Amino acid sequence: MTPEETPAIEARALRKTYAGDRTTPPKDALKGIDLVVPQGSIFGLLGPNGAGKSTFINILAGLVVKTSGTVKTWGFDIDKNPRQARASIGVVPQELNIDPFFNPVEVLELQAGLYGVPKSQRRTMEILEAMGLEDKADAYARTLSGGMRRRLLVAKAMVHNPPVLVLDEPTAGVDIELRKRLWDYVRGLHDRGTTIVLTTHYLEEAEELCDRIAIINHGDVACCEPTPDLIARIDEKTIIITPEAAVTHIPPTLEHLGAEINGDGQVVMSYAPSRQKMEVLLSAVHTAGISIKDLTTQESDLEDIFLQLTQSP
Repeated sequence: MTPEETPAIEARALRKTYAGDRTTPPKDALKGIDLVVPQGSIFGLLGPNGAGKSTFINILAGLVVKTSGTVKTWGFDIDKNPRQARASIGVVPQELNIDPFFNPVEVLELQAGLYGVPKSQRRTMEILEAMGLEDKADAYARTLSGGMRRRLLVAKAMVHNPPVLVLDEPTAGVDIELRKRLWDYVRGLHDRGTTIVLTTHYLEEAEELCDRIAIINHGDVACCEPTPDLIARIDEKTIIITPEAAVTHIPPTLEHLGAEINGDGQVVMSYAPSRQKMEVLLSAVHTAGISIKDLTTQESDLEDIFLQLTQSP
């Protein structure tokens, strides 16, 4: 992001405290977080349940009033320019809140009207087709399955063509084929310039799609980095060696390297690439008299980092 480029979303010292009662103390859902989403990115917002992700999204959507701090969407302050800020963002919530007596066409047409989209510029059927709902265009929303209702929420958030689209667990309850279809459409939106903010419990999804990821835990931002930099945080690699002949025990020359035998009779060794070279480990394997039939390696992934950053102290 260049210095003169306005962030898609910018939160500074954002705090939300829910008042307590006689039995429960006040709870800080967000503890003064700073978060910047660059324009044109697919930005992952991850964290365990109760971390503060939905509170942050609901503040953006105007559904929750912040306690303090500032939030801007596409350069518009949500307090000073609420209408412009709301028009700059489309939010897909987790809750399936759709009027059961409207059909998908009516839902999208009503939403487009609320945002002042001229009839000549509405893309109702295009969006329904992209969500795989064209054959349900005239069906009452109450007859749709949970997965269909979730896709209808995604469609609803797209009707005013916002520059920022926030997807809060959009593929929960959606089968693999439709999930792929959804992400193909989202990638198309991104290619045309839409900034995407994604929360998901599918970490492999975030790792594949997002170019930048923030992890929120207990109301604080635990990290916010480009995805490759985040994955590189854990300095650990694993070598899995399939020997020519069965190995029943670890030779002494490999014991001090932490080598183990897994259930398939393979020799497994983990090491830190920054401190140890693979050739040293392979030399030790050779010295131990083990002939290598095959060798594979495993590197850390987003799930490893997520668990490391969110595990309880």
